[in-house]
Amino acid sequence: MRLPALAAILSIALSITGVIAALPAPAAAQSSAANAPRVRVDTSLGSFVIQLDAERAPLTVANFLQYVREGHYQGTIFHRVIGNFIAQAGGYDRNFVAKPRRPTIPNESGNGLSNRRGTVGLARTAAPHGGDAEFFINLADNAPLDPQPSRWGYVVFGLIVDGMRVVDEIGAVATGAGGPFESDVPLKPIVIENIEELR
Repeated sequence: MRLPALAAILSIALSITGVIAALPAPAAAQSSAANAPRVRVDTSLGSFVIQLDAERAPLTVANFLQYVREGHYQGTIFHRVIGNFIAQAGGYDRNFVAKPRRPTIPNESGNGLSNRRGTVGLARTAAPHGGDAEFFINLADNAPLDPQPSRWGYVVFGLIVDGMRVVDEIGAVATGAGGPFESDVPLKPIVIENIEELR
């Protein structure tokens, strides 16, 4: 499972910030490079565009783009959606079969990018450097996912620059048990049909 101790992290987030409200889309300042690579994610609920920050998270972006180019994400689902927290995808097909993955990569959290609403991060296991193909979209400001002096965080490597309305629709779907997961699985599968590089 990715994002370990999710309930505990969410509890911390709520205790620090109170009830997390939906905020305006984040400023593009977090990923300001005019020529930054972008990908369009086509899902069964609509499309959105991610601008990738190859300057702040070069290893993570290169890893993500390699999965994109290999067609890894086609037919994968959003298997974990928690309203006002995160929407996570990229590891399982609609039958909850885990897709093959390459070795994990070094954790680039602490790169100056924060897990703000609309940013895209790399999911990982409890191991600090346990991220591979799965990614998540922050549906709210999730500062507790950022690194702290005493622990690793979750690296941010992209920003939704178009289609946040679609992401919010994903974040509002009904969820329950599904496959190996006891909760937070969309009751109607949300399938990633394709991810395409735009430049």
